[in-house]
Amino acid sequence: MDERVEDLISRLTLEEKIAQMVNGTPAIERLKIPPYDYWNEALHGIGRSCAATVFPQAIGLGATFDEDLAFRVSSAISDEARAIYNATAEKGYYNQYNGLTFWTPNINIFRDPRWGRGQETYGEDPYLTSILGSAFVKGLQGDNPNYLKTAACAKHFAVHSGPEKVRHEFNAEVNQKDLWETYLPAFKALVDVNVESVMCAYNSTNGEPCCTNNHLIKDILRDKWQFKGHVLTDCWALVDLFNQPSEGGHGRVKTAAEAAALAIKTGISLNCGVTYNSLGDAIKEGLITEKDIDAQLAILLKTRFKLGLFDPKGSNPYDDIPFDVVNSNAHRTLSKEAAQKSIVLLKNNGILPLKNNLPKYFVTGPNAASIEILLGNYYGVNPNMVTILEGISSAIEPTSQLQFRLGAMLNKPSINPINYATGNAGNSDVTIVVLGVSSQLEGEEGDSIDSNTAGDRLDYDLPKNQIDYLKDLREKADENPKDKKPIVTIITGGSPINLTEVEALSDAVLFVWYPGEEGGTAVADILFGKVSPSGRLPITFPKSLNQLPAFDNYSMKGRTYKYMNDDPMYPFGFGLSYTAFAYNNIKASSSSISKTEHVTLEVNITNTGKVKSDEIVQVYISDLEASVAVPNSQLIKTKRITLEAGASQKIVFELTPKDFEIVNNDGTTIIESGDFKIHIGGSSPMKRSFDLGAPKMSEIIISVK
Repeated sequence: MDERVEDLISRLTLEEKIAQMVNGTPAIERLKIPPYDYWNEALHGIGRSCAATVFPQAIGLGATFDEDLAFRVSSAISDEARAIYNATAEKGYYNQYNGLTFWTPNINIFRDPRWGRGQETYGEDPYLTSILGSAFVKGLQGDNPNYLKTAACAKHFAVHSGPEKVRHEFNAEVNQKDLWETYLPAFKALVDVNVESVMCAYNSTNGEPCCTNNHLIKDILRDKWQFKGHVLTDCWALVDLFNQPSEGGHGRVKTAAEAAALAIKTGISLNCGVTYNSLGDAIKEGLITEKDIDAQLAILLKTRFKLGLFDPKGSNPYDDIPFDVVNSNAHRTLSKEAAQKSIVLLKNNGILPLKNNLPKYFVTGPNAASIEILLGNYYGVNPNMVTILEGISSAIEPTSQLQFRLGAMLNKPSINPINYATGNAGNSDVTIVVLGVSSQLEGEEGDSIDSNTAGDRLDYDLPKNQIDYLKDLREKADENPKDKKPIVTIITGGSPINLTEVEALSDAVLFVWYPGEEGGTAVADILFGKVSPSGRLPITFPKSLNQLPAFDNYSMKGRTYKYMNDDPMYPFGFGLSYTAFAYNNIKASSSSISKTEHVTLEVNITNTGKVKSDEIVQVYISDLEASVAVPNSQLIKTKRITLEAGASQKIVFELTPKDFEIVNNDGTTIIESGDFKIHIGGSSPMKRSFDLGAPKMSEIIISVK
């Protein structure tokens, strides 16, 4: 391959080389090389391309805690990617979003609920992000020894999670302990499974723009981790280098040529944007040499060779994937499974599961019939998007009556003082109200068209008009004291929301994220008991933003379940079920180990209820005698299991020395002697509010000598 890359580069003119280093590359007719665009999206399904399967948004996949499911989802996505590429290339369509290099997954840490793009991540925990991100990369890239199925990308490197409005000029200040304990572990995990590319972030980290940050890219990514793939810029990030602070940029250099040269010297092979078109000027000005360009182009072209893009059709096994896998029935079923497993039951006073043959149902709320809330951002589309209204309508008996009224707008009060909708809450057997947010209100800088904060959610509450509507519904539902009617509230969105009033006004609360094309079906399956809810929160829900540090403060102190000392609204890892699980007989193979030994843990888990259900077994560790500040607890293992009613299963985990490591203030890792508490249960051991009760966990102490 190296010989082939070198040979191709030797045949190119300088102008042709430069043109191959921006995301939209032109054809080289004399060498019979077709155009290619590196910019493609597959966050939760093929995005912005042909009609394809839409899976739940990444944060919903995070709520499944299921790395096997993540692998199966991304394998389906890469099948569809190859099928679409095969079919479109055959027709000579080389458009953006038809390629095989996918800028997925986003493994930034969702450190603050206000970040609008947090929905693209797997949550706030580095371990959970690492295992799900690694599984996703494996599914995207395949296991062929000679060819990549598609090329995955770890983004955004590094220390990147808002604010969106100032991301092009923002400097994230982070100490070495937080850097290595929180912000880098998932990137290291993806490098270890051979992710093909890494995207540098818009912001600066500790004073240096990420796309020219020698410490991040050279010292850590290339030298320490030995990353061999290509590094690319976030889109138009290089413009931020020569835009001055008064223009909303970093002001690192003065010209596009200087920015391009600096990026090449740092080791950036691909520019999403057009700044690399100035590389010719950079050579003329003596800032770089053609040999510098050749070195980065060689790394970049290797990805296309690995994908088989320069080989005759039929050379790799992925050339034969047929188009009928795209949005196939099998993939639709997988999307539904993922949505079912992602839904988190936050409250249930016994009303759920509902019967599907009640005389009258009332479905209402701004998101009940919305396709937007199925999608989240970076989405694809297809001809059969099942809304929550449609899912419920399909699930109930044909003789049951179903009333639907919008009842409230997403984030604006009604102008008309008359609202016929609320009366249905008093004469229906159950009201199902679908509230929450959508990508109109949260998401990326330019996509959230109804956000005045560039997609971030600086107001943690539901829009006031939604709460007012829920209060009106509750009032009508309670008009007859002898026959109060229940209200089930479904919340959509990709980030934590203040649900204090929702909790008080509702008989049951479901958080359903952005659940994908089969979202309505999956919600109905949970509501009517076809499936027991099993999603768990991949991010802590604080009671209010008063419990959090400033949004632009990147210190982890007071953030996430690992460092937060206040009682949250809902803790990380929390979620209710239609059954209950008991954890008993926790045992360790040894209560005292050396710093190099492994230890085996086992626990017996019993479904003590009356329905079959999945449980997400979570293992946390707390260092009780550390010499530096350490997390209150941290997730180190997890496993999803299925238990029939009354059934028991013994689960075994092997803990390695790495599980006992702590991060020093200088960023190095050590294992110290002392006692460690191991918690095993169905949630994190963090404090909790409301009437959630203490976490039901088994605990054991292991001493390290």
